[in-house]
Amino acid sequence: MTHERNDETLDAIVIGGGAAGLNGALMLARSCRTVAVVDAGEPRNAPADAVHGLLARDGTPPGELLRAGRDEVVRYGGRILSGEVADTARETDGFAVTLTDGRLLHARRLLVATGVVDVLPDVPGLAEHWGHDVVHCPYCHGWEVRDRPIGILAMGENSMHQALLFRQLSADVVYLENGHPLGEASRERLAALDVPVVPGRVTAVETTDGRISGVRLEDGRTVPRQVIAVATRLEARVAGITSLGLTLEELPGGMGTTIHADAFGRADVPGVWVAGNASNATAQVGAAAAAGALAGAQINADLAMEDADRAVERRRTAA
Repeated sequence: MTHERNDETLDAIVIGGGAAGLNGALMLARSCRTVAVVDAGEPRNAPADAVHGLLARDGTPPGELLRAGRDEVVRYGGRILSGEVADTARETDGFAVTLTDGRLLHARRLLVATGVVDVLPDVPGLAEHWGHDVVHCPYCHGWEVRDRPIGILAMGENSMHQALLFRQLSADVVYLENGHPLGEASRERLAALDVPVVPGRVTAVETTDGRISGVRLEDGRTVPRQVIAVATRLEARVAGITSLGLTLEELPGGMGTTIHADAFGRADVPGVWVAGNASNATAQVGAAAAAGALAGAQINADLAMEDADRAVERRRTAA
């Protein structure tokens, strides 16, 4: 990609090139707005083989979906810039965005679509199988692991919710308490569903021929399993944008953090919108894309109002 011209002020810069960012950019580009997407190339769903639950595109590899989205943005005049944001700063009429390679961009509005990072528990062997034999979402991966022996690695209250949903998909589900004791009501539900509760902390994931074969507990016992379902902590990606002063919100039950935005994606900071997992950590690809489209339309409407006000000022000055 060529370097941006430092003297140019774009209508909008989109930080993050996932489904939310690309759909926001698409809406802006189709509205004849000058827009650039800064993409670090680290999508949350990169480890997955396919995107699921997305109407008409179910089973599409994540990389293929993003390539198609980038092509569509470019088709309407949008720009895709590979790089990472080092800093953002408010200017008189907008924002300055500095990339880690030194490029400096200017824009009237910002759309933050940086997503979240899934923070896995520190259990040896878990991260290596993330997105395949280690999963978190029954809607994203459930069909692919149906009828297999599944272990629910408890991380708090949300793990009970996972257990109920994965039990729909397999008759062989085990709840690994992992130092997070269950209440009596939860134990009764699991017992009624024939889900054994295994006490003791999980210390490692066991593998055979490169695939998960079970988990090892602190007392040396091994529980045979082929799939581990775990509720990750979801941390909003804020590297390079902390100087904007966006409000971070803590999710219930210690699930993580998101960036506060209203129903239309408008952040607390004037001129900034947020869309996708950055503001809704549990949104799947379709919901993230829809949020990006809504935010893009709102940014365009905001710019249209500002353009009209500027035209009024010019007309008054000329009179």
